[in-house]
Amino acid sequence: MASAPASTQSALKLAKPVIAKHGMVVSAQHLASMVGLDILKRGGNAIDAAVAVGYAEAVVHPCCGNIGGGGFMTIHFKDGRNVFLDFREKAPLKATPTMFQDAKGNVIPGLSTDSYLGVGVPGTVMGLDEALKKYGTMSLQQVIAPAIRLADEGYVLEQGDVDFLDDSAEDFAKYPNVAAIFLDHGKPYVAGQRLVQKQLAQTLEQIAKGGTDAFYKGPIARKLVEASTANHGILSMKDFADYTVQWDKPVQCDYRGYTIVSAPPPSSGGVTVCMILKLVEPYALGQWGYGSVKSLHYLVEAERRAFADRNTYLGDPAFAHNPVDRLLSADHLAEIRAGIQPDKATPSSDIQGSLGQPEGTHTTHYSVIDKDGNAVAVTYTINYLFGIRQIAGDTGFFLNDEMDDLTGKPGVANGAGLVQGVVNQVEPGKRPLSSMTPTIVLRDGKPFLLTGSPGSATIISTTMESIVNVIDFGMNVQQAIDAPRMHHQWYPDVVYIEPGLVTPQTRKALEAMGYQFEMRKGIGDDEAILIDPRTGLREGASDPRTPAGLAAGY
Repeated sequence: MASAPASTQSALKLAKPVIAKHGMVVSAQHLASMVGLDILKRGGNAIDAAVAVGYAEAVVHPCCGNIGGGGFMTIHFKDGRNVFLDFREKAPLKATPTMFQDAKGNVIPGLSTDSYLGVGVPGTVMGLDEALKKYGTMSLQQVIAPAIRLADEGYVLEQGDVDFLDDSAEDFAKYPNVAAIFLDHGKPYVAGQRLVQKQLAQTLEQIAKGGTDAFYKGPIARKLVEASTANHGILSMKDFADYTVQWDKPVQCDYRGYTIVSAPPPSSGGVTVCMILKLVEPYALGQWGYGSVKSLHYLVEAERRAFADRNTYLGDPAFAHNPVDRLLSADHLAEIRAGIQPDKATPSSDIQGSLGQPEGTHTTHYSVIDKDGNAVAVTYTINYLFGIRQIAGDTGFFLNDEMDDLTGKPGVANGAGLVQGVVNQVEPGKRPLSSMTPTIVLRDGKPFLLTGSPGSATIISTTMESIVNVIDFGMNVQQAIDAPRMHHQWYPDVVYIEPGLVTPQTRKALEAMGYQFEMRKGIGDDEAILIDPRTGLREGASDPRTPAGLAAGY
């Protein structure tokens, strides 16, 4: 760690995880973590707890936790099986490739992020229900009851909660039904006040009684469609009736004797993380040190190349062939690794998708492990903070702007700055390519590290760095989460860094190699669990970048 600034080294030495013997829940909101922990203490398994946390975060972390969006769930079972659940949103059936362009073919700013045209068909309710029915041990009524109570009775806001609400207070004021809930008589809430969400409680009660059908075929769907129609959107009842979730095999790769189990397409996360890790595997990162010139150089160059392939080839597997095996093949990785120069940054303009022509920022993550070793990593989203910042009628929950994750126009950057290709263009029924990367790292076939993050494209970097920090740099899990981060995504050709990552001398050396830097206050929000292979103890780490979070175990 000697290459990082002295102040960073001192802070990391003090970072200690929360340790528990039996079960652990780590999420971005302390009340949601306690809900999950209570489920574990009452005998529920990790899937029961994960579903309970998902519904609780929809109440206490409304910027990002949701029933108006979608996401991914990676599960490792105590018997060794690994499965993946895709409950990503889908584009409405009336969607078209040019729906976000004007008559001259120019992308219209804000159309995919600030209007009902940006709303994809939500998947969270069906996804959580499907996971619970297939692998849970408790009823929907049992796991959703804490969320209903938190919505109906309210909860006291801490400063971390207020910070998220303040960010969108001006937008809340534009919509009377939103302002009535998320503003206090027109003014932003302050810490210590109670936020009550009676309408959301009623919606959750309908789901508790009617399950998936209540959301997709009943009055909730009708209210969403009515609001969409009234606001020039294209959602229909058929969109909701036709929505499905998908069980799939996770992406898996080996890294320094560990097995990475992560999200497959339509997530780009697992493939891209595996590409980056495999590209840097031959290099002595641990010997070079965290934040060193050489470590950062090779990590950035690996990210640059992996993101170029990510943005070119990956998309919804129902619409495009994803060449995952080729992207992760040893020959392909060796070929693109050979293009990395040891003492010079490669301009992104010199990097293209490496297989030739293709064939066809706000989220939340939580991690759960139970006493038996069942492990669940969940990342779900409504895309931007509070999605489109609008609520349909009296439903009480925010709607996503997930359509922005599709390509409004090939070659034109989306809201996350990602320049993507035709494989991810807008088409009816398509799931947008995602960066969500709920990941479980195994050691000798058993859970070792549960990790993941929000942050749009930076999710991939955050997740990858948490793994490298533990495996290569020898950090404990809290140090690995606290450590300042960096991110590079091919375009724009700039390395985003957090304060404390590099010394002035390191930055000067990297700039002389051709790198450009931009400081970011915060990258990602990793909520992680490490299982000590010697003792079996669960070590939880909540990211200090989201101060309302909590690691809770027993």
